Amino acid sequence: MIEEEVKNILQIAIQQQASDIHLMPKSSHYELLLSVHGQLNFLKELTDKDAKRMIAQLKFLADLDVGEKRRPQSGACEFEIEKEMPPIELRLSTITDVNLKESLVIRVIYSRIHQAQAVNCYFPSDLQLLKSLVQRKSGLILISGPVGSGKTTTIYQLLRERMVHEKLQIITMEDPVEIREESFLQTQINEKAAISYDLLIKSALRHHPDILFIGEIRDEETARMTIRGALTGHLMIATLHATNTLGVIGRLMELQISPQQLSQTLIGVVSQRLVPRYCLCCHKISTNHCPHIPATQKRAALFELLTGPTLKEVILQGQKQVIDQPVGPKLTLNHQLRKAWAYGYIHQESYHQFEVL
Repeated sequence: MIEEEVKNILQIAIQQQASDIHLMPKSSHYELLLSVHGQLNFLKELTDKDAKRMIAQLKFLADLDVGEKRRPQSGACEFEIEKEMPPIELRLSTITDVNLKESLVIRVIYSRIHQAQAVNCYFPSDLQLLKSLVQRKSGLILISGPVGSGKTTTIYQLLRERMVHEKLQIITMEDPVEIREESFLQTQINEKAAISYDLLIKSALRHHPDILFIGEIRDEETARMTIRGALTGHLMIATLHATNTLGVIGRLMELQISPQQLSQTLIGVVSQRLVPRYCLCCHKISTNHCPHIPATQKRAALFELLTGPTLKEVILQGQKQVIDQPVGPKLTLNHQLRKAWAYGYIHQESYHQFEVL
């Protein structure tokens, strides 16, 4: 049965800690791939008939139009693997190739399966600096990094640690909520219902929050409301797509945030990467088959941090200097990568893969 086949694939994905499952169309068949620690791994080959039935079944569960194969679709559903386990949440996205064969990507949401864990990082002093920023009463902290680089996981864990010692009202705005946390008031973007980031921020500020976490600053209005929250005495934490910390400053200026506003609110900028560990026993990058490093520790975080006087100097230099020849952080991502490589924490291959050019 197709349901049993889907269940088996999901069980394998969970065992391997896969973030995504890909059903990729080829000329005469489909390939089933798992994205594990940022790498696509081949699982098996499927016939066109079996793959199409599987895609149709999953689209039905996600309340998508099963008959629509031309237009891209996205949706979500829950799937029960075992009765004693809570159902896992799946996010589905389809797209059709030139041969009118659908490709399906399934994002596996682990929020209901895994417990909170300490942040794995290569250099604890960097994490301590980030922790000190999260302890602040007000201001704006921005964190950047590619999809799947652990930005939200890091922030959630640091906020949990702070809540051990303080009773706080923490409100999150995300698209979607990927980590369930009962101690936070979690809200979610819903474009169909016209619930946007800026609308949620505006409403959340009326609930007297201590900390607001914004999943992503995408537009000028969201950026403006985030700055407003920081100016009114809240600690605002948000993610932004940029290559590094200097790129974050430039991106905010593109969104019409003035250097004066940044100078008054911005207390720290972080760029994060999850880099695979090097196994000294295997003499190679630790994979799922490596027994020497636990599955949850096969990757660790590297941080580029911009704060204090250096941050103020970057802001005062203005947009042109940020883009052209900026005054920047002393410990850039490339510096941290070289250091991790020199200490034997990561492989040369990982250094070149994650190097910011």
